[in-house]
Amino acid sequence: MAHEPGLFSTLAPMNNNITSIPMPTSAMKRSSSINGMQQGGAPFTANHARSQSGSRMSLAPGRPSQPIFQRSSSGTNLAEQGFSSVHRNSTSNVFGQSSTGGRKSFAPGASIFATPAPAPNFQQESQRRSSVFQSRTSHATGQNGSRQSFFQMAPQPAVPPNDPRRLKNADTRRQFAAELSEYLTQNNFEMESKHVLSPKWQTSPMQKDFESMFKWLYSRIDPSYRFQGKVDQEAPILLKQLRYPWEKSIMKSQLASAGANNWPTFLGMLHWMMQLAKMINAYEQGSYDDACFAAGHDVSGDRIIFDFLSDAYATWLTAEDDGEDEDEVQRKLIEPHIQAMARRFDEANAQHVEEVKLLEAEHKALQDQIDKLSEAGPRIQELTAQIKIFEEDRTKFESYNANLGQKIQKYDGRSELLQQEMEKVEAELEATETERQNLQAIIDGRGMTIADIDRMSSEKERLDLSIQNASTRVEESKKRVAEKELAASRKLDELEQTIERFNNLGYQIGVIPSTAVNAKGLEYELVLTINDGPNFSGSQMGSSAREASDRLLADSGTGYSPHHLLNLDLRGTVKSNILALRKEIAERRNAALEADMSNHDMLDKVKEAIDDKQAEVEALGHRVAQAEEELEKLREITSTQKTSSDAQIEKMEKELGRMRSGLGESVQLMVQREMAVNIEYEQLQLRANTLREELHTEIERMLDDIVRFKLHIQKSLEEYEQFVADEVERSCEEEDQLGDVEDTDDA
Repeated sequence: MAHEPGLFSTLAPMNNNITSIPMPTSAMKRSSSINGMQQGGAPFTANHARSQSGSRMSLAPGRPSQPIFQRSSSGTNLAEQGFSSVHRNSTSNVFGQSSTGGRKSFAPGASIFATPAPAPNFQQESQRRSSVFQSRTSHATGQNGSRQSFFQMAPQPAVPPNDPRRLKNADTRRQFAAELSEYLTQNNFEMESKHVLSPKWQTSPMQKDFESMFKWLYSRIDPSYRFQGKVDQEAPILLKQLRYPWEKSIMKSQLASAGANNWPTFLGMLHWMMQLAKMINAYEQGSYDDACFAAGHDVSGDRIIFDFLSDAYATWLTAEDDGEDEDEVQRKLIEPHIQAMARRFDEANAQHVEEVKLLEAEHKALQDQIDKLSEAGPRIQELTAQIKIFEEDRTKFESYNANLGQKIQKYDGRSELLQQEMEKVEAELEATETERQNLQAIIDGRGMTIADIDRMSSEKERLDLSIQNASTRVEESKKRVAEKELAASRKLDELEQTIERFNNLGYQIGVIPSTAVNAKGLEYELVLTINDGPNFSGSQMGSSAREASDRLLADSGTGYSPHHLLNLDLRGTVKSNILALRKEIAERRNAALEADMSNHDMLDKVKEAIDDKQAEVEALGHRVAQAEEELEKLREITSTQKTSSDAQIEKMEKELGRMRSGLGESVQLMVQREMAVNIEYEQLQLRANTLREELHTEIERMLDDIVRFKLHIQKSLEEYEQFVADEVERSCEEEDQLGDVEDTDDA
């Protein structure tokens, strides 16, 4: 079905998708619409805005309000709507509830396209509906009241937000210009726009360069939009509809005279439009499907349904009405799309079907193993008990073998020692035997009797016993002396460490040396005095004498006394002086604490005063920044206005001179032209009336086609819903049959 270019947009699914079926022309009076068109005085294609229901030029009953298409985001609403059309609860209202609650349509039953909208208002020329991003006001109140589209105008703050992109920075502008140039080159800008950019467009572009880039970038965002006026007139409205964050900082006067002074602002705007076009292209190509899948949302089915709906709608638009059975024709048109959708669903679900089959086979094998193991349950328990017993026996045998190995090693070592002892005893036995023989020879030579030998043997035994007892007592005495020496050495070391710690603390608190601050001329340093006397730790025979002096005894018979070791009276003078010093330091500490508290209070007050001054400085800084921004804007506006005013004044002066020179000749020509214009006006009136009648006839035919399409979609959805219900019922019956079969097999 052909239509005027620029009336509708292919990007309409990106907004609230509020399309409507107006009332049939049979319910309207053409005189009202003709009068409205005559009052507007504009061509038919110049105004396609959707006005409020109160501005309808008709005597017919008011149209019902539009329902809201509920969605969670601007990117997945169509897929969700397509998916929800399959799983809807009823056919009364599919995508939301209208403010009246009931179904309002001229066709029986509900339909997804039953969304009547107000009639166009031909009196407001600035509200031309040529783009999908037109701001609309919905009269419906859904679950959350009135809501806005992703591209709908949101409430803007009174003060424009600050631009964080640092467009005044040369590096930032250079980077944005390079990215924009690369994007223009990759997408054949010059070939599509039929315009060659100037060499210095990245720093100081011409007005034609800016307009060409703006139109081309917007065509990438909304391919069906057609510019019907100047860019400086349409760009603010389009930027507002695109919800450009900094559109308030762009003036119409700046758009009319693009140059180096306002190029940073325009460069940031064009770069933002480039990023938006890239995002839309990536979404259309499905680049975000993987991210949705990673987040736990599979949108492949939604995309298939959306492609089905869009392709079916495009097929219906291109179909011709040849007078055949409407249902049969529509069924033939929609059948290829249904088969394509089913084929895509089968391809998408093929992997899942294979996985289900594999899992079913694996489940069956595991179930068989479980059944076999369940039958051998008692045997498994017996084997498990035997395994536990064997494990315990193995542990016991391992410990027993380890003990035997240790015993074998111990007895091997002991046998080696005994063997060595036996060799020693045999050697001693041989030596003793030799000595006995020698002694026997001596005795035989001296002529000693047996009694003399016995007496000498007993005397020797008695002396050996006495020597042994004396040696034992000497060893015990040496052992006790060594223990006492060790304890005395330890105590002496502790005393040295204590004296060293005392002296260190004295240095720290200022009482050592006597010239320190807190010493007051007194001596507090402890000195350990130890005599370097003779060595009294050796034996009386001098067999164990040592070269080092003995530090543990003052003389050979006595040890050290406290007054011998230390040079000061600790319990008397030193203790009393330290207590007095401690009292004095405590008094000084209390005074210092009081002074510190007062200093802290003063510091807190100073900090509070500094914070107050800092807050005032920051507030003044913000005010200065705002004033500088306003001054910069006023400068730009003033310079732009001055430039345009100078140009306009010069133009008007030239025009005035030309008019003055040709005023005499123009009077006669104007009289003749007035007569010709009156004649042409009458002819145009007749042609306009004829064209208006033709347009009304065409509109009536289009409305009839739309109503038939609505009925067809409604019927198709009901059939599809019935098909889904039958499929669900059939699948439930198959599952019940499978469950009965499994129960029968188990029984």
